[in-house]
Amino acid sequence: MKKCALRFLSALLLIAPLVGVAQEPPGVGEALRNLTSETGFLNDGEGPPMQLNSITFENYKFHEPAFYIPENMHALVASFNAAGWKHLVDQNVSPREATMPQKPLTDLWLHFTGPDIDSVMVLIRGVRQMNVIKVSGQLRPLDLVHLSGHFGIPKVDPNAVMVPAPPGR
Repeated sequence: MKKCALRFLSALLLIAPLVGVAQEPPGVGEALRNLTSETGFLNDGEGPPMQLNSITFENYKFHEPAFYIPENMHALVASFNAAGWKHLVDQNVSPREATMPQKPLTDLWLHFTGPDIDSVMVLIRGVRQMNVIKVSGQLRPLDLVHLSGHFGIPKVDPNAVMVPAPPGR
């Protein structure tokens, strides 16, 4: 899980312009954007590149196998729903597997401003650890299609219409 999160961070940092980084030497942002032959990775070179504001990682490690309290998970989902977030990825597992996972379970929430995504939160619940990844910035929904199949994000058919889970899920 940790390697997956680090790859996600590395990919975002390589493809996103570094805007407003304190004490960055002049020309570093442009040099990083031009470091590889890959340009416009997330937006296929069309329009402005993704604007990344921040990425936050929270890693929790447990001495014993974790028991995820169902009522608290429902409260978390309800909090996101009440704030206008969309629960895009929901692990459809048995109640027992949801409370005591044998393999990592990934949940993904998105917050939209108009047609663009302004925040993403990924929750990865494992046997002895839990990871929370928060990304703040301006993304287009199509940008996530490019990341699908990687970093715990399920593969999305680029020709499919993405429909968020119904309210309350």
